[in-house]
Amino acid sequence: MESRSLGFWAIGVLLVGSLIGATNGSIHSYNNEKFTVKFNARFFHGGSEGLYASKFQDLNSSSSDNPFKGKSFIRFDDVTFVRTKESASKQNAMQSTAGLVEAIILEVKDRDRIGGTFLKSEVICCTPELADTGSCSLGEVIVNRESNDLEWPRQIKTFFKGNKTEVTMSPETVVINKTGIYYLYFMICDPELDGTRIRGRTVWKNPDGYLPGKVAPLMKVFGFMSLAYVLLGLVWFVRFVQFWKDIIQLHYHITLVIALGMCEMAVRYFEYVNFNSTGMRPMDVTLWAVTFSSIKKTLSRLLLLVVSMGYGVVKPTLGGITSRVLLLGVIYFVATEALELVEHLGNINDFSGKTMIVLVIPVALLDACFILWIFSSLARTLEKLQIKRNMAKLELYRNFTNALAISVLLSIAWIGFELYFNGTDPLIELWRMAWIIPAFWNILSYGLLVVICILWAPSNNPTRYSYLAETGDEFEEVGISLTSGIKSTEDVERNELLFGLPDDVEEGKRE
Repeated sequence: MESRSLGFWAIGVLLVGSLIGATNGSIHSYNNEKFTVKFNARFFHGGSEGLYASKFQDLNSSSSDNPFKGKSFIRFDDVTFVRTKESASKQNAMQSTAGLVEAIILEVKDRDRIGGTFLKSEVICCTPELADTGSCSLGEVIVNRESNDLEWPRQIKTFFKGNKTEVTMSPETVVINKTGIYYLYFMICDPELDGTRIRGRTVWKNPDGYLPGKVAPLMKVFGFMSLAYVLLGLVWFVRFVQFWKDIIQLHYHITLVIALGMCEMAVRYFEYVNFNSTGMRPMDVTLWAVTFSSIKKTLSRLLLLVVSMGYGVVKPTLGGITSRVLLLGVIYFVATEALELVEHLGNINDFSGKTMIVLVIPVALLDACFILWIFSSLARTLEKLQIKRNMAKLELYRNFTNALAISVLLSIAWIGFELYFNGTDPLIELWRMAWIIPAFWNILSYGLLVVICILWAPSNNPTRYSYLAETGDEFEEVGISLTSGIKSTEDVERNELLFGLPDDVEEGKRE
């Protein structure tokens, strides 16, 4: 029982460890890379993706011009293995089979069918003892074949010839007829082949394109979000033009965030369309998408912060803290841009897990700084409005605070869900649900922007949301009491200085 468990965990270690080595597109390139030793095998992780079942199960049923139209497949393109000269020199030039490399394609649910688990052994390659029992072939990976599925896991063998240092796999396309997440490993059991390297590429395709199944639904999400931002932009533009005489500086900031959101979603959508057509991320389009995303995230947080501080509503400027606000924004943009570039432009092979954590932590800490500063500013703004008894603006900020609090609670709950989701699914068996995690953050960000647009919508009653001295805000700033109808001589003198009129004349005009 103990050895059976060890064998199962051996394959589990290979699968979990391989997640770090997954590439960022459906065309997986191998650039003279090494094999890794695990137990008594040497392996290289060639890729892992969620693939949907082919639409046409029979190869002859599809178009003769494109026999793989509507099919899922994994294709080997010029995959070449290079062994060391020392290893090649030990072989006879006349040998037809002088070293074996196996390509193993398996569905993640069949991971316990690779290795000696069913033979109560922790090894991956067949040993002389196991070969003597007739359970496996010496020098090959142990594969447990089931009577109802003899073809899977798929095992493709490539032999070195004589004393040659290189061998290229024969071109082969493996059609996928069952939906699942598939892993590709290149494995070597011969210790004489230590130091062997691999180059070439494999192409992975779903029935409707090259997008990995895990992220394919995001193309529709970004298309939908693009339309949503366009609709919001049209409504906002109509209001903006209709009440342009009463526009305040805050409205320009909101307009900029909407415009950036439209650009980001549109570029993301076209990036995924291109990715789906070619199998590789278009680097220039992805760079623009990443930059738009980082700028929008930064300006969205700055917008929430300055609104919470009462900018343009309770006070006309941010005063001495402007530089600190801008500094936080610049630092956040740099941290977010670095994280987005690593995540979307680089292959995951090129960056270790530690590097990703190093980039994630600063962004998380800066987000926490924004949240703390936003809510502390909101508390002071609400307190000031309560003291001044400005009920219209107080109600406005209470609604904003409630919306913000709900979004923060939803964010915390969703982060908890993400941790649970990733923690309970290390092998990505729930890959068909993975797209909802990034989709949620985009929808939440959009929803909060809609709330701000509703609360601060341009109107012919600017006193509801803007700072205007003649409507009474300036009176409050100089200390005029709103709870008493008796004015002191000092109050009268202040009014004369502010407006150039005696207080009784001003009252007569108002009447």
